[in-house]
Amino acid sequence: MYSKSIIEGYRSIFSTASIADACDLVLGKTMFLPFEIKNRVNEKKIVGPAVTILEEATYEKVPPQHALDAIDESEAGSVFVISGCIELENVAVWGGLMTAGAVANKHEGAVLNGGMRDLAEIRRDYDFPVFAKTISPGTTLGRFRTVASNKPVKIGDVVIYPGDLIIGDIDGVVCVPQKYVEEVLVAAKSIDERELEQAKLIIASQSLREGLAKYGRI
Repeated sequence: MYSKSIIEGYRSIFSTASIADACDLVLGKTMFLPFEIKNRVNEKKIVGPAVTILEEATYEKVPPQHALDAIDESEAGSVFVISGCIELENVAVWGGLMTAGAVANKHEGAVLNGGMRDLAEIRRDYDFPVFAKTISPGTTLGRFRTVASNKPVKIGDVVIYPGDLIIGDIDGVVCVPQKYVEEVLVAAKSIDERELEQAKLIIASQSLREGLAKYGRI
């Protein structure tokens, strides 16, 4: 979906902080996800198009079929974004077997507005980045089911559409809408460059004030 230069361009940005700031400038609204959603497995950075999965409450004991199908059918390098109602934080919407499928299909990562499980297995066997709200041993079977894939989902105040670019690192997760991917990348690179110059000036001058006065950024 995205060119190699776009993916690598975002991967080269020092931090999602620069991308979040660039979204503030270009879109004029928050595009970073709630702080609770963090990489529970490792410190790897992820960059890839969103494959969205929607869940709802149920008493049926049914597998998360939309998610299972999407793992096998989606383009390599995808990021799976799973959301639904807030109660998802009490159960695991992602685990070891789904991770095995994602690794087999060369996907980039998962972002969950809910819980994950099998953390020791995922760390030991796959080292696959999973950004989750919580960790829980509980299954979704008899509690939740997937009802749709590649439909808009909401996490916090951010609505994520299929194909939006998801970037995650140790600072958090940012969603860049498809329409603004190139513009936000240019802005984020500029922010990175200016901050590097500013930091060098602060060290050389031994003055935070001087760096702030010249670049006006904090």
